[in-house]
Amino acid sequence: MKTGIIADIQRFSLHDGPGIRTSVFVKGCNMRCAWCHNPETIAFEPEILLKMENCIGCGQCEKGCFAGAKVLCGQEMTVEEVLAQVMLDAPYYGETGGITITGGEPACQAEFCAGLLRACRENGIHTAIETNLCFNLDTLRPMLSELDLVMADIKLFDDAAHRQWTGVGNGLLMDNLAAISGLGIPLIVRTPVVPGVNATEEDIEAIAAFASGLPSLVYYELLPYHSLGLSKGKAQNWAYAKFDKPEHDFMLKLGAAAARRCGSVCVAGQKIAG
Repeated sequence: MKTGIIADIQRFSLHDGPGIRTSVFVKGCNMRCAWCHNPETIAFEPEILLKMENCIGCGQCEKGCFAGAKVLCGQEMTVEEVLAQVMLDAPYYGETGGITITGGEPACQAEFCAGLLRACRENGIHTAIETNLCFNLDTLRPMLSELDLVMADIKLFDDAAHRQWTGVGNGLLMDNLAAISGLGIPLIVRTPVVPGVNATEEDIEAIAAFASGLPSLVYYELLPYHSLGLSKGKAQNWAYAKFDKPEHDFMLKLGAAAARRCGSVCVAGQKIAG
């Protein structure tokens, strides 16, 4: 019986792929992005998050926390247990919705994720993952055979800069994108736009030009940085860099730059070209 460490399951999600989706957040990530908005999913093991703003000073911590100041993030679940949660939303998926495995990084629990994706497909559910693809293709292959959609970030085009800001180079990512597209699996390529990191027309045009050469590309999307990870990192007593949130007009300007290189571009879900 395959088990995985699950950080959260969000039902009726509208932001992790097409249609209404059930988002399964797995624990564990091989990257350390400076702007991470899900830092509670980086560690592989379950952990206690401390939300001191909820603490009422009762002094009964060892008995548990009814006030919500101590929250467990991560529990071991079987494929069957997760599938049962996914199936609760099945009547609402329609033709476009389904499951999205995200995290964290699904490839860090590749065997479990492949089993869950397979079970979903056997039940007629559309399958997708959000992944950084910075793994050997042999690690990814069991999941790929069960996928209807791959959503992957190209965070920076330059390998050295990618390594500086995420802790990992992007060579495997680029190779895997080409291989996956060659298999005909639909791809959505995305870039989180982070001022001071990659928020220039030159950076975005370079990524868009690469994405446009992927035969199975559905579209290239720009996602504005947001500071959600700061409060989550605080709950783990981790310090994260703070970046400015890009203005919408600036995002549209970058979108126009991307559209000069790629025929189908979205900015935060809004199609602007193609």
